[in-house]
Amino acid sequence: MPLPSQPLRKLGFLTIGLFDEADPRKGHESTLEIIRLGERLGFDSAWLRHRHLQYGISSPVAVLAAASQRTTRIELGTAVIPLGWENPLRLAEDLATVDILSGGRLNPGVSVGPPMHYDQVKQALYPDTADAEDFGYDRVARLLDFVRGKPATDFSGVEGFEATRQPHIEYSSDRVQPHAPGLGRRLWYGGGSLRSAQWAGEHSMNFLTSSVVKAEESEDFAEVQLSHVRAFRAHHPDGDRARVSQGLVVIPTDSASAEQRAKYEAYAEKRLPRTATPQGPARLMFAPDLVGTSAEIAERLYAHAAFREIEEVAFALPFTFEHDDYVQILTDIATRLGPALGWQASAQQG
Repeated sequence: MPLPSQPLRKLGFLTIGLFDEADPRKGHESTLEIIRLGERLGFDSAWLRHRHLQYGISSPVAVLAAASQRTTRIELGTAVIPLGWENPLRLAEDLATVDILSGGRLNPGVSVGPPMHYDQVKQALYPDTADAEDFGYDRVARLLDFVRGKPATDFSGVEGFEATRQPHIEYSSDRVQPHAPGLGRRLWYGGGSLRSAQWAGEHSMNFLTSSVVKAEESEDFAEVQLSHVRAFRAHHPDGDRARVSQGLVVIPTDSASAEQRAKYEAYAEKRLPRTATPQGPARLMFAPDLVGTSAEIAERLYAHAAFREIEEVAFALPFTFEHDDYVQILTDIATRLGPALGWQASAQQG
């Protein structure tokens, strides 16, 4: 078994938070319970996907605000918020508020590009400015500036006062409030191309690389992902110390029932054909789902060129499984796969 250059330092997981339209609270509560379980198991981070007009979490920042009050240690992230749906100034306010409530545990991940099915949603989303909206990197740059404390307006000072028993003077700030010190260093960019990796590095962000990349210079997934990791760090002021998190779908079966193992293997087999060649006009490459014992998965990860150059992961949970399946998968990741990768649970670290 080939060995990585160093042990896995941070172990996280990613979930979409599915729910039933007839009973949305149950699904959201399930997601919060999964996050609490992750903290008890010693995971370093829990991440939420973002879905609009679907039966998955549409407001991960709000859900993470709730999670921040039910946990005390685990870091809370988004992977990722598509900024085409967001106003950067308002999002900066929400992110800072949740970071304050969490005690500085928020790790917001974002991406650019027009919203999915934009022609169908643009009149609802931007009825007056649909054709003028800029969905490029400038939208991320605006968010970065606001979160990092750059002025959002040229006015600050006394706004006015209300004459009550004690005069109340309202002060206005020229930057987003509340300001969350440190949040600007915990912003992540979710990218699948060389250009995105380079841009994120140049703007001192952290980099999320997932199970989807663009086949630009190769049709070997691991080679492409490795090139993104190296391009990001080559353009980041911190160089090789710049933070990269890899998000692959891993499904350990150590404690799974026979029924669960059959379900997991059928899930991975159904998705395997899309990993053979680049898909669609964007030439997207998908990584195979890793199903098996923790020892088997660890061996496959050690053989993965990009995995060997990272210290952090946020393993993705499959979309359509049941709550009990997620409990089994997370428990095996924390108690068997993580240690096989050299990771130590946070509760045990000094």
